[in-house]
Amino acid sequence: MAKDRTSMTSFPARIHVLLASKAPLGVVMRRGPSGQVATLLWDRRSDKFQMGQWMKGRIYERRCDLSHDGRYLLYLTMNARWQSEAKGAWTANSRAPYLKAVALFPKGDCWLGGGLWTGSRRYWLNGGGCHEVLWDTREVQRDTGYQLPGPFGSECPSVYYPRLMRDGWRLVERTSRARWQSEDLFEKPAGQDWILRKIAHGEVGARQGKGSYWDEHYLLRDDDGARIDCPHWEWADLDRERLVWATGGRLYSGYLAQSGLMAQTELIDFNLLAFEPIQAPY
Repeated sequence: MAKDRTSMTSFPARIHVLLASKAPLGVVMRRGPSGQVATLLWDRRSDKFQMGQWMKGRIYERRCDLSHDGRYLLYLTMNARWQSEAKGAWTANSRAPYLKAVALFPKGDCWLGGGLWTGSRRYWLNGGGCHEVLWDTREVQRDTGYQLPGPFGSECPSVYYPRLMRDGWRLVERTSRARWQSEDLFEKPAGQDWILRKIAHGEVGARQGKGSYWDEHYLLRDDDGARIDCPHWEWADLDRERLVWATGGRLYSGYLAQSGLMAQTELIDFNLLAFEPIQAPY
C-alpha cells in the first residue's frame, strides 16, 4: 500500500465498511480527498487488509452492498463524464475488493442506483428500469422479485435503510427536524446488556466535513439506561462478539463488558494511503 504522510487533507479519510453476512470478510471504502476513493478487502479473522483499487470519482457508499459470501461488490459511482459510454454515473458489479466491472449499467444521474444482494449470486438493482445495460455477466443474476421493506426515497436511504434492516438493525424512529433535515434512529443488540444505536442524518447544508448523509452513534445499557456517547464514530457495527468502528480515518475494535467498552484496539490507519493506479487481476 502506498503511504504518504505529507499529503494529508484538512479532514481525515472518510470510512464506510460493508460486512459480508455469511463470511468473515468486509470491504472498506476509503474516501479522501473528496474526488478519490479506494476499496480494500478486510479479512475479519486475521484483521489483514488487501488493497483493491482506487478511482477518481465518487462512490455512493450507502447505495452499495457486498454479496453474502463477500465475493462481489455492487456499487453506484459518478465521475461526471456525462458524454462517456457509462454516462457519467453508473451502477456496477465487480469482484471484491476491486472496482473493475463485470457488469455495468449506465444511469446518467445519481437518483436511485446501486442495489442490494439478496444472496451470494443474486442482486436487486435499485430503480432497475432507469438503468441501461452496457455489459452484463453470467457470474451473478438480477433478482427482479425482491420487494423493499418500505419506501425510503430515491437517494441514499433507498438502499442504506433496507441494508441495515436486513443485517440486523431495527428502525426505531423516523424524525423530521425541518425541511431537508431528518434524523432516523436504528439500533442493534451489542451484548452484555448494551445496545448500539445509530442516528442516520440526512440534511442539506451539513457542516463542513460531513456529507448530505452521515451517521452518529452511542451505546445504551438496557438495564439502567447508562449511555456512552461516541460522537466521532462515522461507522460502527458488530463483528461476531466484538464491536468495530471507524473514526478519524482509522478502524478500531473493542469488546463490551457490563462496565463499558474494553480492549480498544486500532486495526489500521487509512490516512496513510495515497492514490496509485492498480489493475484488477481479471
